[in-house]
Amino acid sequence: MTSPDNRRPGASRRAHRDRHGRGLRGRLVPATVPLARTKAEIFDDLVLDTVESLERRFAKELAGVEFAVEDVPPELNVYDSDVLEDGEVPLARLLPGRPGRQELPPRIVLYRRPLEFRAMDREDLADLVHDVIIEQVANLLGVDPDELA
Repeated sequence: MTSPDNRRPGASRRAHRDRHGRGLRGRLVPATVPLARTKAEIFDDLVLDTVESLERRFAKELAGVEFAVEDVPPELNVYDSDVLEDGEVPLARLLPGRPGRQELPPRIVLYRRPLEFRAMDREDLADLVHDVIIEQVANLLGVDPDELA
């Protein structure tokens, strides 16, 4: 039997290799490279960019407003007037807050897949996300969307 001191050089490394002798697998692309970002993460960044620019200008008015992203809209037969639609497909929804015992803050929900489907490229998607958020915030604040843009 060999003692730990008499092991071959490199024998301790064998424990860290896989069964094919290739070693540990890691990321194929570094996290800083754009390929490492999913479509959902890119969409979230577009939403955050628009929301942050609005919050800098309208911090007081948007203090309690929540912004959310869902992949697809819920299946409803009829949508209320709080839903921004393109044809029959909802793009976003404004859920007004409810004051009272169970206070709920106002919430703007964007639906990622319908918005991505309508955009030709990333720049077009950024413009579309910006326009939808502006329209929903304008509806919430009761102002014309041109005042916010």
